[in-house]
Amino acid sequence: MGIFKRLFGGGGGAGQKSSDDPNGMYFYVQPRGCDEVVRIRINMMNDPSQHDDGGYWVHKVVRGNKCLQSAELDVYFDSNRRLKNTNVKNGTVVDAAAYDAWRADQPN
Repeated sequence: MGIFKRLFGGGGGAGQKSSDDPNGMYFYVQPRGCDEVVRIRINMMNDPSQHDDGGYWVHKVVRGNKCLQSAELDVYFDSNRRLKNTNVKNGTVVDAAAYDAWRADQPN
C-alpha cells in the first residue's frame, strides 16, 4: 500500500500538491539511462485536456538539462481532476526525495 501512497500523492511522491502553489501538481521523472531527475509541474487550471472517458489527460515530454534522453509522462485524472493514473515511457516516476538528493549532488 505504501508504494501507491507515494505514487498517488502521499508522502512526497508523484502528484504532490503544494500549499505554496495551489494550481500546481508536481511529478518527478528520471529518464531511462540518466541519473538526472526532472521536476514536472502540471498547471491544474490549464494543462489537462478532456479525455474520451469524461476525465482529463496531460501529456508531457520530459528532458532535463544534463541528459539528452527524453521520457514521456502521461497523467490521467477523473472528471473532478483527481489523479487516477500515471504512465511513463522511457523513464521512471520517482519521489521528491530522489529529486532533492539528485539536486544536492549537483555542483553549484
